[in-house]
Amino acid sequence: MTKPITATAEKALELRKRAKKKKPNFVRHEGWRYKRLSEGWRRPRGLDNRMRRKIKGWPPTVNVGYRRPKVARGLHPSGYKEVLVYNTNDLEEIDPKTQAIKIAHTVGKRKRAKILVEARKKKIIVLNVKEVKEVVEEKELAEEKVEEVAETEKPKQKQKKKREGRARKQ
Repeated sequence: MTKPITATAEKALELRKRAKKKKPNFVRHEGWRYKRLSEGWRRPRGLDNRMRRKIKGWPPTVNVGYRRPKVARGLHPSGYKEVLVYNTNDLEEIDPKTQAIKIAHTVGKRKRAKILVEARKKKIIVLNVKEVKEVVEEKELAEEKVEEVAETEKPKQKQKKKREGRARKQ
């Protein structure tokens, strides 16, 4: 990935990093105590629950005060603002200096290829190109397997034809 272009993006990312250090790791109520409970966050809802009541000595609960800084919201770690794209028309509204695109997962291969071509022409950064490469590699591997299977089946088909021919003669 390229480095963030604007100084404001760099400052926002630095601010996000400092804020993240202060944020606690939120855990599920007594998730550390029982194996059957995961430690992943669940809101405590019980009437007498000590975490919900914010009793001293119990882990902190999620609340709006822990939210990320406003300037850093929606920024990719590269410093660009992420924009979801569904077709080539969406690329016209993108500023390549501050924004980068993510192609929606519902977009098919053909339209995805068109979007990639247009993005390269306009010098727009695509954040999820890797997925396309993986799909192409998987397709090539599948084709190789089909060819291998076809080569191994040719002698089998000849033998089968011979058997059928013998059965007809009798």
